[in-house]
Amino acid sequence: MLRTWAGRLFIISAALKLIVALLRLWGELPQLITLLSSAATIGLVVSVSVFVSRLVVLMKRRLLWRVRRKLILSYIFIGVVPSLLIVIFFLLGGVLIFMNVSAYLFKDGYDATADDVKVSTASAASEMSRAPESAAQSLGRTHRNAAAKYPVISFVYIPVPGSGRGALADRVAVGSWEHLPAPATIPAWLTRSGWNGTIAVPSLDGPGEVELVNRAAAPVFVDKVLAGYVVGDLPINDEMIQKLQEETGVRAGVAAVFIEKADRAVVGDANGGGADDDKSGTWATLFGRSVIFLDYFDWNTKALGQVSISLSYRPGELYRRLSDAQKIVFANVPLGVWAIIVLLVIAGLFLIIEIVALSMGLALARSITSSIHELFMGTERVRHGDFAHRIEVQSNDQLGELAGSFNQMTGSIEGLLQTAAEKKRLEEELRIARVIQMSLLPRGPLDVPGLGITALCVPAREVGGDYYDFFRLSGDRLGVLIADVSGKGTSAALYMAELKGLVLALSQRYDSPRELLIEVNRIISEHLDSRSFITMTYAVIDLPAGVMTFCRAGHTPLIFLPGPSSMLPSARVLTPNGMVLGLRIDGAAEKFTELLE
Repeated sequence: MLRTWAGRLFIISAALKLIVALLRLWGELPQLITLLSSAATIGLVVSVSVFVSRLVVLMKRRLLWRVRRKLILSYIFIGVVPSLLIVIFFLLGGVLIFMNVSAYLFKDGYDATADDVKVSTASAASEMSRAPESAAQSLGRTHRNAAAKYPVISFVYIPVPGSGRGALADRVAVGSWEHLPAPATIPAWLTRSGWNGTIAVPSLDGPGEVELVNRAAAPVFVDKVLAGYVVGDLPINDEMIQKLQEETGVRAGVAAVFIEKADRAVVGDANGGGADDDKSGTWATLFGRSVIFLDYFDWNTKALGQVSISLSYRPGELYRRLSDAQKIVFANVPLGVWAIIVLLVIAGLFLIIEIVALSMGLALARSITSSIHELFMGTERVRHGDFAHRIEVQSNDQLGELAGSFNQMTGSIEGLLQTAAEKKRLEEELRIARVIQMSLLPRGPLDVPGLGITALCVPAREVGGDYYDFFRLSGDRLGVLIADVSGKGTSAALYMAELKGLVLALSQRYDSPRELLIEVNRIISEHLDSRSFITMTYAVIDLPAGVMTFCRAGHTPLIFLPGPSSMLPSARVLTPNGMVLGLRIDGAAEKFTELLE
């Protein structure tokens, strides 16, 4: 909280909000304090937004760090999600189709009842027009015939004031008229052509709820003079709702006012109630609910309104009614049932394929990520220095080849490390050998009166066969040795060390350089490799006499440079005869002695 600007902003904003809340307890706040409170609110929103965004990024990083989760999520988004969207699409399509079909079937049945009321009312008006003297009997006979189908239907004859005569001068009502009192007058808007439609009667069940009534009005003419109107009512009560359900397979719920008198909206229960209300709130009712909107009229003013009626149905019953229109039967099973069976089989196959695909996808993801995890753990082990770790190859595919390549790589690295360690050890040993070899050479300035001696040896490798030495002999003499073993490396260095010990030992016995070289050649040729040889120049300097006697065994010639006061000529190259030491050929010893000067 204290190390980030978002955390500091959150602390400051929260502290300001707390101070402002405490100040509110004392009364009205100044404008400046109100502005500070608003700024603190903005600060809290900004800081919390930053925290939430960072939390989302962190969760995303943690969630998608493993390759297995990435593969599973990618498969879900590529395979499962589209399948679910397709299923949801068809489910919603089915819901819309069933809703529209249920509304159509109910509307068709509802309009059929309205047409029956219209026909019955027109029939009664026609009979009364033909036989005015038996108007009451005609109206009662019409009611009996209509009541056989609709027991709750009611009729009333309403004479037109001043035009009725005889039996048509009196108002006659038949039926129960339980839904509302029979109308006593004809509204002014009713024309000579009659009318039919739906009116709404207020219901006692709740505010905004109504009971619908199919009403029809047919004129009665006597000698082409309007005598009155026959009005027929068919209330859509529970009995009629049950009858409509038997005929259409759709049950109507409560009718609620949606738009009243075409000018204002009224809040009502558009979902309705009814016998199926106990199913509300469950997912299964998604395919069992619908709604329909019907127009209704005000009887007195003909003002138009609208009601909403909730509908409930069973998809199976609805489909059966639709499929019954096709009379094709195979093996005593209707074609519609066969269609459902085929659809269910396809859906089952689709589900099985999706499950198998999901299982295979998860198995493939697991196999891939297991190999990747093994590679990751292997690289971690290698990173910590365990080059002996090997990955178990579990599959004969590209990942298996990759695991095998990793094992070969770690094996190669391990070999290289061992080689590097061995090389380092050899380098260290050669460094020690170089130090030892250099210690065999003369160290420090050599103080010999009357002589100026300078020497330098730089081996091409760590060790080599180059050798020089200065050593004192008896009789105030000085021995000088310059030699070179053929080849490079440790073998030459070992022969050089052997040569040093041999010369130092023999120099105490032989005063003559020639005799010393002959003895050295005899001894060293017995031990020297047949592919190696040694070149050498050995000199003895008699310090009191100022005379140097030397012998050359195939080594580089000497250069004699006289001093400025000398009467001798200029520099001379001294090349006495001599053959290299250590040759292991027939007659080499005799030839060496013969050539040596």
